[in-house]
Amino acid sequence: MKIAVDAMGGDFAPEQIVFGAVRAAKKYGCEIVLVGDEAKIREVLKRETGWEKLGITIHHTTQVIEMDEHPADAVRSKKDSSVVVATKLVKDGECDAVLSAGSTGAAVTAAQLILKRIKGIGRPTIATPIPTTKGVTLMLDSGANVDSKPIHLVQSGMMGSIYAEYVFGIKNPRVGLLNIGEEETKGNEQARETYPLLKELRSINFCGNAEGRDIPKGNFDVVICDGFVGNVVLKFAEGLAKTIMKLIKEAIKDGGILAKLGALLLMPTLKKLGKRLDASEYGGAPLLGVNGVCIISHGSSNAKSICSAIGVANDYVNGKVLEHIKETLEQEEILMKES
Repeated sequence: MKIAVDAMGGDFAPEQIVFGAVRAAKKYGCEIVLVGDEAKIREVLKRETGWEKLGITIHHTTQVIEMDEHPADAVRSKKDSSVVVATKLVKDGECDAVLSAGSTGAAVTAAQLILKRIKGIGRPTIATPIPTTKGVTLMLDSGANVDSKPIHLVQSGMMGSIYAEYVFGIKNPRVGLLNIGEEETKGNEQARETYPLLKELRSINFCGNAEGRDIPKGNFDVVICDGFVGNVVLKFAEGLAKTIMKLIKEAIKDGGILAKLGALLLMPTLKKLGKRLDASEYGGAPLLGVNGVCIISHGSSNAKSICSAIGVANDYVNGKVLEHIKETLEQEEILMKES
């Protein structure tokens, strides 16, 4: 397993990216190619002892795509940018996966232009795991496409179901269409047209409409929506999780000596709760639908997040998700309608 890591992408690059890569090399035993400014990368690696024995190499590049640049223009003009070169390493077969915490738009664009879409897939989709009371719900799309046609959502449902099965180990994942009500007739035109198409699929366990409250409850294993709605849900969930933890800390602080003593007794439980709500536990989200393995990480990723994201890439490759998606496409005629 060899993974190309965009060392220059992210709010805390290259420091946290490099630290996370070193941690992942130790944890997963995979080879890492750090792509970016070699001098800056080596400066960070000086603080890591024994990294030379971990199968970590550096691929020097001279450019970086910034967060405020237009993704398509930047990918086309900055041929020697870290995310473009890292993606090319996968295209050329030198690496098994690419990971970036930089501009999501640039990473998605690079994957589509360089790796290309899987034949039959209209639009790739970002699949993000959301912690629930029952484990994890995979939500897609969480930001790759703000506008999606019904057939794109159907394809997302198929790919999400396969990912949930072969990476999370969920047998016959329950797939739901995010909507404002359970009834088949509810929702906007997009939702009403998507519902009957999902019912036709033989390869997924479509369980009907999922309402917003069903996501944290874990009533569905896979929830599909367009990237506009999905990104709003994701950002709301992230903000709510942080707010809950902050409110708990404030309540303990203002609750007097008894509250502090109670918190001391509950500390192991509170730590477990914090871990369940911590996005860095999952690290990255796969871009499903491109002909290669591409993992998107949050811009504010720290070393822990990057390490977890490399673990996601590792599971994606080992689970042969790409192969399973292609096999299912051949079996389901409806999925081949790209329009």
